[in-house]
Amino acid sequence: MGLFIGLMSGTSLDGVDGVLVDFWAGAARTMASYHVPYPAKLLAELRELQAASENELEREALAGNGIATVYAQCVAALLEKSSMQAADVRAIGAHGQTIRHRPELGFTRQTINGALLAELTGIDTIVDFRSRDVAAGGQGAPLVPAAHLALFGEVGKTRVLANLGGIGNISVLPADGHVTGFDTGPGNVLIDEWTRRHLGKPYDDNGAWAASGTVIPALLDALLAEPYFALPPPKSTGRDLFHMEWLDAHLTAFADARPADVAATLTRLTAVTLARGIREHAPGADALYICGGGAYNGALLQMIADELGGAVKVQTTQALGADPSHVEALCWAWLAWRFDDRKPGNLPAVTGAAGERVLGALYPR
Repeated sequence: MGLFIGLMSGTSLDGVDGVLVDFWAGAARTMASYHVPYPAKLLAELRELQAASENELEREALAGNGIATVYAQCVAALLEKSSMQAADVRAIGAHGQTIRHRPELGFTRQTINGALLAELTGIDTIVDFRSRDVAAGGQGAPLVPAAHLALFGEVGKTRVLANLGGIGNISVLPADGHVTGFDTGPGNVLIDEWTRRHLGKPYDDNGAWAASGTVIPALLDALLAEPYFALPPPKSTGRDLFHMEWLDAHLTAFADARPADVAATLTRLTAVTLARGIREHAPGADALYICGGGAYNGALLQMIADELGGAVKVQTTQALGADPSHVEALCWAWLAWRFDDRKPGNLPAVTGAAGERVLGALYPR
């Protein structure tokens, strides 16, 4: 067996998703999965660290310790569920929590204390997967298209995998094997923040609130005027651009808008930008498979289907045998597997890097 653990915390800041995967002869078998939410105090600190603040160095270091502790809890649960021991696992691939993503300035920052995670688990721990791609002139994101191709590509068919976490990204897996992929823009990040502000809830359950509202065309047009959407790939983004201050600046001209109508408009924004990416870069797609939190938002899935006009079948990755909540963690296990074999984990055609690179930094057990 080649057992690897993948641990992922995304832009939605909802905690860590973990999987224990057996890679054998190129195939992947998920043996266990688990989710650990962030404790309230750590979550509040991570939200604060998304923007410039006082005493950032110490606060980030302490948050990295907290994340490592949560990750270690997830690892322990995975081992218990699978009846495996730490010595059975080759390595952990741990994403950490993005607090800055500025590839145009030559850096990206995913907070986690990898040394502490290795110490707590007794397992080789690989972190900081994005920095090497950025150092090679790439965006450092999205990294999942390479894993999507290896795990979900099919000869003779053009598939699109869309991850709708906080940020949306697509992987275009064409029949000819020339993969493309990029961040389309907001996934759930603005929807979630708007829901938290007005309903006091972490997300719009199944998109019910958005479904009760009506899209505001003028507001949608104003949001779509953001220059990022017109940029050609390779491109990536995050909370550095799509945050509540960005939204509030657009809402000054819509002060009387009903909150439910704004929720509907934000949901449509995600659908429109995703559909545009597919029409422009995967016109011959046979099917669209969605993972991430957005896969559980029925209103969003319907809007995406509407935007695509029936040209592409819209379904979740469950149709491929992969739980939508586990796909990104699975990709990080795959990246750990690639690092363990000292094989590249990026696709220069996707990220814009100068070439293929082995991704990650190792803390031995």
